Amino acid sequence: MRHCYYNESVGFFYNNSQKELTSYWRTKDVLVVALGLTVSVIVLLTNLLVISAIIINRRFHYPIYYLLGNLAAADLFAGIAYMFLMFHTGPRTAGLSLQTWFIRQSLLDTSLTASVVNLLAIAVERHQTVFTMQLHSSMSNQRVVILIICIWVTALLLGLIPSYGWHCLCDLGNCSRMAPLYSRSYLTFWALSNLVIFLIMVVVYTHIFVYVKRKMTRMSKHTSFHPRYKETMINLIKTVIIILSAFVICWTPGQVLLLLDGLACESCNVLAMEKYVLLLAEINSLINAIVYSYRDNEMRSTFRKILCFICYRNPRYSPASVKSNVPKRRILSQNGHSTMDSSL
Repeated sequence: MRHCYYNESVGFFYNNSQKELTSYWRTKDVLVVALGLTVSVIVLLTNLLVISAIIINRRFHYPIYYLLGNLAAADLFAGIAYMFLMFHTGPRTAGLSLQTWFIRQSLLDTSLTASVVNLLAIAVERHQTVFTMQLHSSMSNQRVVILIICIWVTALLLGLIPSYGWHCLCDLGNCSRMAPLYSRSYLTFWALSNLVIFLIMVVVYTHIFVYVKRKMTRMSKHTSFHPRYKETMINLIKTVIIILSAFVICWTPGQVLLLLDGLACESCNVLAMEKYVLLLAEINSLINAIVYSYRDNEMRSTFRKILCFICYRNPRYSPASVKSNVPKRRILSQNGHSTMDSSL
């Protein structure tokens, strides 16, 4: 019968995994916390702005924007989770109870997983709309709600599993180095799950990229090719490149480190870069808001309205007048019907 160490301190497990616990603030600890808190505050503000814009502007009441709002909510939660981590890291880690430590890690796992799965959902939605030559998906609101619920259920399950049994409190030999209370097998599972999602996203966006390139080449040969359509296609390609680049840069290093730790790579110094790759992953929550929102003209206009709300107290700046002043860009689809331009 295995012996479980439920009554031991966090320091006991850190010593078991040979992960250093300091009793004073080092320069690099202060630097990491300062950067982390700064990024968290920016993530909170930008994603609150996105959510507010989607709520107040009825033009955003479509599936893609509901998913975008859910992505912003996930990134907002990631900012809160990372801020919680910054207030419970460094010398404060040694004083945490096992329950508080698991809460700290579960918040991070849940929020980051929700962000990744949201990115996948948006990728699939964009794939559907691009290939059907539509601006918005035909998905019903009910299906969008179900999809959003599934996203959060998945994220919660992955985030809470270690707290409810998939840990190493009863198997010290299987404890990881980066997360000394987590089982290495869980880290391997979590990292591989995210890398598989990453691979699916690459396939989806590559398919979109190839399709758009071929579509531009084919349609440019016809005299009826509308210049607005070409501009939309180019913007879409740029958006795809930014999304893929940001995701690769921000997520791959952390997932690779987790996988190496899960596979018990003895020669890999995973602890040296742990905090920095986590910060890099958190920055992706900020980039999401910029890429998926700021590149949309209507979203940008709504941002200005929110940030300059004092100006709009004047009656001549009523929402109706603002709405009418927003330029409508329309393009012609293959069937001759016009559709609004969108960089998403």
